[in-house]
Amino acid sequence: MRIERDSMGEVAVPSEAYYGASTARALENFPVSDLRFPAVFIEALCLIKSCSARVNQELGLLEGNLADAIVAACDRIAAGEFHDQFVVDIFQTGSGTSTNMNANEVIANLAIESLGGKRGDRNLIHPNDHVNLGTSSNDVIPTAIHIAALLEIGRVLRPALIELKETLSQKAVLFMPVVKTGRTHLQDAVPIRLGQEFLGYSGQIERALLKLQYAEGLLAEVALGGTAVGTGLNTERGFSRRVLELINKRTALILTETDNHFQAQSTIDGIVAASGVMKSIAVSMLKILNDIRFLASGPRAGYGELKLPSVQPGSSIMPGKVNPVIAESTAMVCAQVVGNDAVITLAGQSGNFELNVMLPVAGYNLLQSIALLGHSSQNFSRRCVNDIEATDRGPELVSKGLSLCTALVPAIGYDQACRVSKHAESTGCSIMEAALDLTELDESKLAEILDPARMTGEGG
Repeated sequence: MRIERDSMGEVAVPSEAYYGASTARALENFPVSDLRFPAVFIEALCLIKSCSARVNQELGLLEGNLADAIVAACDRIAAGEFHDQFVVDIFQTGSGTSTNMNANEVIANLAIESLGGKRGDRNLIHPNDHVNLGTSSNDVIPTAIHIAALLEIGRVLRPALIELKETLSQKAVLFMPVVKTGRTHLQDAVPIRLGQEFLGYSGQIERALLKLQYAEGLLAEVALGGTAVGTGLNTERGFSRRVLELINKRTALILTETDNHFQAQSTIDGIVAASGVMKSIAVSMLKILNDIRFLASGPRAGYGELKLPSVQPGSSIMPGKVNPVIAESTAMVCAQVVGNDAVITLAGQSGNFELNVMLPVAGYNLLQSIALLGHSSQNFSRRCVNDIEATDRGPELVSKGLSLCTALVPAIGYDQACRVSKHAESTGCSIMEAALDLTELDESKLAEILDPARMTGEGG
């Protein structure tokens, strides 16, 4: 062990640790879970620290050799090194100060070593005076959450949704010749093409991407520059703008400093809204995957209109059984995202006066939702949707469908069409046969009116 000091006195820190006294106290205070911020958040945090050091150097507030050492340390961490040193539990101080200090201490000690000093030598590089210069946990942590979410959306979620949309669109084209029975209220309805159903699924994901774009716009406005309570105390004019410009150059993001720091730090409205978008995407996914699961149910006692790829045995007791496991996996992800949104909603209510005090759990849940949706959407696309096949079951059921009589309404009226439908249902005959019995329309005219493909409209 080595002895480090903070404002509360001496603290014993493991000699091999790059973190320091504040982090050691947090480890003692918050032994709650095994949940930690993901790598993308650590990357975002180090981006802020690195660019802040460079701007502080340009402003004459930080000596060049110190700034260089801090920047080099941040870059190593952002690239994936030393993430095992970020040890603070998600369930910690509500501002995320413990995580911010964890980063400050690890960065400072790495920088100290690079300059030939010993870990914990605050006289060489101080975690607060140098690494944290011009910032506060209260503006850094929400900014890091926003940046991490934007990075994760751009790298993981958007590409996955684009891939899923394209896969569904390809299936829509492939299945467009397949005419089947539509269903409303889980009851037989007028004919629809299987391709039209998949066109609807593709349209849901297309609109999910638009919602995602909206969320990105909200997240691009960040709190950096407000320091403790939104007033910008202890930061130089123009500091945050210049830091964000550097981050934008390094990431291709389009971050902007908020024009109202008091709302940016007393609330997490942007995070709440972005989480709402993730929930909306999850709900869309549930609709799609449940339709596909039910249409593939069977193979003999279900709908049986789709055949899903067989990816693993489905039962430990029933030989030959194959289950829709990829869809089920995705459904559980969607349930988790909806639950995460509930946590974030509650966290959003905890903006007490000048600061939200549930930042860590809100950030963790948002980042988890983005990552889960991205990975599961890609998996659903590649291991399920891509290899879906249509069976003959859908077309076989069309001729038996009672709702075909809907097409008779313009020719014989609603009441007479109802009589045709009820006659077909009671006798077990087809709508064509019932119409021949009860109307004066001849077979050729009825064949024209009752052509299922004709009923599917322009979408076919």
